[in-house]
Order: sequence, then C-alpha cells, then structure tokens
Amino acid sequence: MKMNGNAIRPGNIIEHQGRLWRATKIQHTQPGKGGAYLQVELKDIRDGTKLNERFRSSETVERVRLDQKENQFLYSDGDAYTFMDNETYEQITLDQDLIGEDAVRFLQDGMTVIVESYENSPIGVTLPEKVTLAVAEADAMVKGQTASSSYKPAVLENGVDVLVPPHIEAGTKIVVSTADGSYVERAKD
Repeated sequence: MKMNGNAIRPGNIIEHQGRLWRATKIQHTQPGKGGAYLQVELKDIRDGTKLNERFRSSETVERVRLDQKENQFLYSDGDAYTFMDNETYEQITLDQDLIGEDAVRFLQDGMTVIVESYENSPIGVTLPEKVTLAVAEADAMVKGQTASSSYKPAVLENGVDVLVPPHIEAGTKIVVSTADGSYVERAKD
C-alpha cells in the first residue's frame, strides 16, 4: 500500500531499497530554506542494520502489512526456539537472532506471543508488554532509605538484573516491562 513519505510513523514497516525496514524514530524538520522533510531512522527487519533516510511529502513509499498470528512458546534447544500456532497446531522453530536477545530473556513456557511473517516467512516475534516474574535475589533494605526515588538492584528468576523499590524482597513476584526490563509494579496475587 502506497503512502506519503511524511506519513511514516514509528513501528511502520516499509519497503525501501529492496529491503524491509521498521521505522524506529521520526523527526519532522522544516529548514528555513527549502521544503520540509521527515528524518526517519530505519532498522532492517532481517539483519538489524540501521539507516537514516529523509522523506519529503512528495515522495511515496510502500507500506508493508505483516501477517500476525498468535503462537505459544513451547521450548528452547540451544539458540533454537519452538513455537506452536494456536489455530493449526503447526510448530515452527525460530533462531535467537530473529527473536532478539533481549526478548529471549523473557520467554516463559506456555507464553502466548505474536509471530510476524511476510510472504509466509517469519521475521519477528512480539512478546506481551508485561510479564510476571519472581525475584530470586534482592539486596537488603538499608535503614534510612526513603521510598521516594531510591531503588535497589535485584535479580529475577530468569537471571535478568532489574532495579526495584526497597520494599521488594527475594521471593516476591513483580511485573516487568518486556520492552526495557524495568520494574512496573508488585504482582497482584
């Protein structure tokens, strides 16, 4: 589907220079001389290379629609991760590079994820926004620390380091953002 160059938004997938790119950052620029343009940071979907490109409103780009299907994470074997389609029960195995090193840390058995594919070829996995994990280790609370903006380091059951409020102790279940691995809230039982 064609769209104007200045209509690109973060998260859009476009076809440019014969490759698929995800727009990660955009910035509208209107110089004092000449026409306005959109500065877009693009990330190649397949190999992760980045490209900065300028698009003017007169240019058109091809926006790509990805097929998205719910899949359930089954198991991992080394760097290979196996998922099952929730409708057809077909299994697919994806490489860690395709999923992303940061995302792999938050995969849990039975977790429902979205597998994105283009022309029946998987190109990415989207995790839920938040996951609930138990704190494996947490530093002891220091007396006199205020609860306002003081956080302490902790290690989650999956080995991820996170900063948590002082009242969180080992064994406590917390909700963590999968986007950046940050503490969101204490899990409600």
